[in-house]
Amino acid sequence: MPKEIRVALIGLDTSHTIEFARRMQAPDCSLEQRVAGMKAVTCLRFETPFQNKEGLDKRQAQLEEWGVRVTTDFNEAVAHCDAIMLEINDPAYHLEYFTKCADLGKPIFVDKPLADTLENGQKIIQLARAKNVRMFSSSSLRFVPQLIEAVRAIPEPNYVTVYGPLGKAPSGSSIVWYGVHAFEMLERAMGRGALAVTTRPDSAGAVAIVDYPNGNRGVVELNEGSWSYGGCLRTKDKAVPFTVNMGRAYSDQLELVAKFFRGDDPPVEAEDTLEVMALLDAAERSAQTGQTQPLGLAQ
Repeated sequence: MPKEIRVALIGLDTSHTIEFARRMQAPDCSLEQRVAGMKAVTCLRFETPFQNKEGLDKRQAQLEEWGVRVTTDFNEAVAHCDAIMLEINDPAYHLEYFTKCADLGKPIFVDKPLADTLENGQKIIQLARAKNVRMFSSSSLRFVPQLIEAVRAIPEPNYVTVYGPLGKAPSGSSIVWYGVHAFEMLERAMGRGALAVTTRPDSAGAVAIVDYPNGNRGVVELNEGSWSYGGCLRTKDKAVPFTVNMGRAYSDQLELVAKFFRGDDPPVEAEDTLEVMALLDAAERSAQTGQTQPLGLAQ
């Protein structure tokens, strides 16, 4: 990789495109938030149900002010980049655009969630392995220091409760689209191996109970209209609560993306990302059917 990695941003329907570009090169970005060594050079713009033309125009103007070339031509967007960040708010587009990028021989970060369905998420991972594409996907909540400290204090919890927002998706599943943040925290704390999920929607959002082997349990509380994150890890005789400070969440994640683009191992394994997708898939199926749903992964 060159000293300054040239990044192509694919997608403009998410504020993450702006926030990551800001931390790479905005003149007014604080030193505390800035992530050195990368520059967003291009951005591929297209409409999705998650952003209208007016919103895209406003974001395009901001990116252009920071020196990013915004285009509607995919080949132009990726022609002179060293790495790719798939920043598409609508996860239904992730498989399509990952497939387009897979033959380019460039490392790829796929912003949360990996895909709109477990099946499409599995297709992305299978394609990456078949074509030897270096990639990873995660929510920034996986890496917040308050969660990491709690996991260090209780590396093998019996019970984990996490909470986070349930944003309303303009299209597709709200649980998959925004519940990913809370489920990512749960998977980071409990690891792989969940058995089943029972989701109870209510007037405040939804609560999901996740069954694990040996009687262990996870609880995910998804709240409409509340934008805080946190939780508690417990053993049978110890508890460590945590409250997330989102102040550096984007910057911390972007630093890991930069290290990955330079050759470091991905900060999260594909199997963990698929576990998160399987949890989301089971949670959505349970919400729709009113019944406990097994994870759709081979254990």
